[in-house]
Amino acid sequence: MALFKTSNPALRGAFTGEHAAFGDTMTMPGTVNKTGILLLCAIATSAWTWNRFHTDPESVGALVLGGAIGGFIVALVTIFKKEWSPITAPVYALLEGLVLGSISAMFEVRYNGIALQAIGLTFGVLVVMLLAYSSGIIRVTDKLRLGIVAATGGIALFYLVEFILGFFGFHFATINGNGAIGIGFSVIVVIVASLNLVLDFDLIEHGAQSGAPKYMEWYGAFAVMVTLIWLYLEMLRLLSKTRSRN
Repeated sequence: MALFKTSNPALRGAFTGEHAAFGDTMTMPGTVNKTGILLLCAIATSAWTWNRFHTDPESVGALVLGGAIGGFIVALVTIFKKEWSPITAPVYALLEGLVLGSISAMFEVRYNGIALQAIGLTFGVLVVMLLAYSSGIIRVTDKLRLGIVAATGGIALFYLVEFILGFFGFHFATINGNGAIGIGFSVIVVIVASLNLVLDFDLIEHGAQSGAPKYMEWYGAFAVMVTLIWLYLEMLRLLSKTRSRN
């Protein structure tokens, strides 16, 4: 059904056939609480790598690589084994925190205060999107869903092509630069990432309404974390482009 389509790979088809035969079922407040726990996990390891960067910068590279690879593997395990999410979701958040703390510290050295700005904007967008969705200002229609899915897929494909071509010396200097085109591209990506939050909220709400098992609260929180991490990194990228113009 179109109702359960989303551009977030962690949520795509997540609740299809997921129903609790016995015991407690998934709730929205429960998912919010689990999301808060995952945020605390990510903040804890982010703070650790942030401090480590300022004492031993050379060791941070290994943490970024290990966190990124480990986080990717754990994310795949979580997607295919949703019932494991009470364990894998916190592990994913801890590993991604290693990446976020290291990258944030690197950006902070060059642009003082940029990490705090990106955090503030990311959580600001989260609150605005949640209010817009809960108040009905943004309604998740099939057309909106299809547009967001297509835009997200296009961005993912572009990043993949850019990554592969980078090994052959090809770089998209205009898009990655601080000119009008580069900043405009980042703004579009931030908007698309923000709209993905609305799809996440919608799918989680319908998961709760359909009587999904209790462990799906962890899975829903994990999916929101995937979007928030993407949004935060894109915020850092956008802010770095605008700050470098000064």
